[in-house]
Amino acid sequence: MFSNILIYFVVIPLLMLGGLAICRNIKQIRAVAVVGSLALIALSVVLLVQYLGLRAAGETAPMLFTDSWTWFEPLHINLAVGVDGISIAMLLLSSIIVFAGSFASWTIQQPKEFFLWLILLSTGVFGFFISIDLFTMFMFYEVALIPMYLLIGVWGSGNKNYSAMKLTLMLMGGSAFLMLGLIGIYYHSSADGNLTWNILEIVRNGAISHGWQTFLFPMTFVGFGVLGAMFPFHTWSPDGHASAPTAVSMLHAGVLMKLGGYGCFRVAIYCMPEAAHELSWIFLILTGISVVYGAFCACVKTDLKYINAYSSVSHCGLVLFAILMLNTTAMTGAIMQMLSHGLMTALFFALIGMIYGRTHTRDITKMGGMMQIMPYLSVCYVIAGMASLGLPGLSGFVAEMTIFVGSFQHADIFHRAFTIVACCSIVITAVYILRVVGKLLFGPVQDQHHLKLTDATWWERLSTVTLIVSVAAIGCFPNFFADLIKYTFSPEIFSVLGMN
Repeated sequence: MFSNILIYFVVIPLLMLGGLAICRNIKQIRAVAVVGSLALIALSVVLLVQYLGLRAAGETAPMLFTDSWTWFEPLHINLAVGVDGISIAMLLLSSIIVFAGSFASWTIQQPKEFFLWLILLSTGVFGFFISIDLFTMFMFYEVALIPMYLLIGVWGSGNKNYSAMKLTLMLMGGSAFLMLGLIGIYYHSSADGNLTWNILEIVRNGAISHGWQTFLFPMTFVGFGVLGAMFPFHTWSPDGHASAPTAVSMLHAGVLMKLGGYGCFRVAIYCMPEAAHELSWIFLILTGISVVYGAFCACVKTDLKYINAYSSVSHCGLVLFAILMLNTTAMTGAIMQMLSHGLMTALFFALIGMIYGRTHTRDITKMGGMMQIMPYLSVCYVIAGMASLGLPGLSGFVAEMTIFVGSFQHADIFHRAFTIVACCSIVITAVYILRVVGKLLFGPVQDQHHLKLTDATWWERLSTVTLIVSVAAIGCFPNFFADLIKYTFSPEIFSVLGMN
């Protein structure tokens, strides 16, 4: 039917939507969600094996599995696809979290409608990561954002209407900046009048003048940076997380926020390297603030979701911080941090949802002694916390160390000073993680009714084990993931971008 494997990352979610539409009971709905997510994981693994095989055979093209189908000829819009190691890593991450999220939503109310919107969001995410045409990339970007309003507004909790509207307005505002930036890139994509939306052709042409790069770079970086929770555009994220249902929080923090970091690299920096060199210091200041500010905010919160949400602001700020360092080591660390944060924050939100479903509170001052009440979920929470604070052997350690080593490679005082500031976030992270673990798991039982609570069910265990194994895999086998993405930062490509 389709000769290119990449298109199936959109076809499978669309088939899932069709399957959900005709489902008549909860068992059928769950079957579609699980089978579809397993198919996406299998497809990601097949793509990974084929990609590594081509690289081992000597294929050095920046993107592999490229293909293009004309969509709207007058504006040169094509459904153009292609992947490199970063794209494949993001596809694998997304498929794992969709699978885990399906089990985390096992008992959701109105499951048919919920999963329809959740899979539509996933369709946008997968389409975004395989696109190399700026127009279709933006289209999938919007497809991923729009369902968030309903998923939070209908299935959320607390002040859900406010949170859903705030999230939508801020992300749509960022999209407006992004759209203007992409249109500007399109109209300056070629010097001979053969305009294109294709990222590879834009980079190859090198036609965007220094002046226009300086004008367009802030638009695109801020547009994507809003989704990456860059300071001061981060406030939508904690409120959105606090009100979102469990699986939506998992996808929101684990995958959706990664679109921001991926877009900043793939579009802003990749297409406009001169402006990236010239203006990176401005955004380094903002992202440096995000890293430390998010960690400090997490220290003073008592709501589990707000704690993890501000932790996400800090960790995602570290991703953008590393990307702006513009060297191989730091950028490699940024991608590993995207993978690490995606998995461990999805694990956090899954566990918080499971605990809240039993205790009906997320306030750590009203809970305690969970280790003796729910030992399995408590141990999982400790593992997630250790990954977040950078315990060796788990994903957070290798990602953060790679970032800090790469950032300190800059010899000037400005970069090294901000690297030291970012390093301070490790200490702050340890403070709020150990504080929560102490109060929530080992403190005295605050409510005697909690003694009657049950531990994790089989579907909750499957969801958490999937994420824990993935977190440990990155921590124990970092070279595999570093080798996967190293071709993106090869000397040939970096010489084109003027990096080192």
